[in-house]
Amino acid sequence: MSAKHKKIKVLDLFSGCGGLSFGFESVGFEIVAGIDNWDDALKTFQENHKNAKAFNLDLGNPDINKIKKDIGSVDVVVGGPPCQGFSISGNRDLNDPRNSLYKGFVKIVKAFNPKVFVLENVPNLVSIGEGKIKSEIIKDFEKLGYEVKYKVLLASDYGVPQNRKRVIFVGVKEKNNFVFPETLFSNNKDKVTTADAISDLPDKDLEDGTLLVKKPLSKYQKNMRAINSKIYNHKITSHDQKTIDIISLVPDGGNYKDLPEKYKNSRKVNIAWTRFNSTKPSPTIDTGHRHHFHYKYNRVPTVRESARLQSFPDGFIFLGSKTSQYKQVGNAVPPLLAEAIGKNILKLFN
Repeated sequence: MSAKHKKIKVLDLFSGCGGLSFGFESVGFEIVAGIDNWDDALKTFQENHKNAKAFNLDLGNPDINKIKKDIGSVDVVVGGPPCQGFSISGNRDLNDPRNSLYKGFVKIVKAFNPKVFVLENVPNLVSIGEGKIKSEIIKDFEKLGYEVKYKVLLASDYGVPQNRKRVIFVGVKEKNNFVFPETLFSNNKDKVTTADAISDLPDKDLEDGTLLVKKPLSKYQKNMRAINSKIYNHKITSHDQKTIDIISLVPDGGNYKDLPEKYKNSRKVNIAWTRFNSTKPSPTIDTGHRHHFHYKYNRVPTVRESARLQSFPDGFIFLGSKTSQYKQVGNAVPPLLAEAIGKNILKLFN
């Protein structure tokens, strides 16, 4: 049956707030459930995926029978399991407790036997240990009957205003006809910039649900506001005066190197005191470490500004404490990147 007549069912493991799911849903997949062990993120997932179920489960030791009973059959399994337990020397210990989450992903793929799985992770997974870890992952899934392809993708190539790299593994039962999406913006001059993403958002707190009166200043802003011109999660962080004074010395696109000598080593990380460059995509959005600052205002970006840079539309609402919201945004897969992948996976079912 063609995908036009039947919704393709997706199970999202390590779902977090659901960026990967949201992108897949946007192109026509049915998100059946999200599984994680983080309550705040699951509440956000449920808020934004009304027809899906959200389960707080230990994916390191999953109760497969219960999961299958609660969810039923699925066509696609997606997720980003941590892979810290792989030995760079190649002597991988499958009993390493840090491997349990990855093993849980493999177990669930084995149990559900979906036509396709998508595994995303940090890009250096491909190169560390001279590629041994990448090879082990491919081997594990080949044993289950999947042909696996992988590629490192740059989010800004797909309309995300952020230079975030992720490695994507796509496994298909038997023959793998999946083709990775072509870049939409390979020319850096055409990419969506930080200013394109957030220049319409004010330097003041907005109560959740405030209607944004200012007109969109870019096509990207118009798209982010298409479904909902109400703004949520836009609470300004108050910094102490010294921090504000130091930030004020850094120009648009600058960093600690632009500071007077007495401040250069005030933070011992190489990304310290970095201002977004208004004319380029942002660097990778972190989970709220407060080293990246607005290109114009002397503060860190709000949760909503961070979400815009991740390509979450304004109608996607984050729940939990502000600290938790930053972490949810920073850990997510950008929905527009997920969309690009999802569109090509959809072709496998037609």
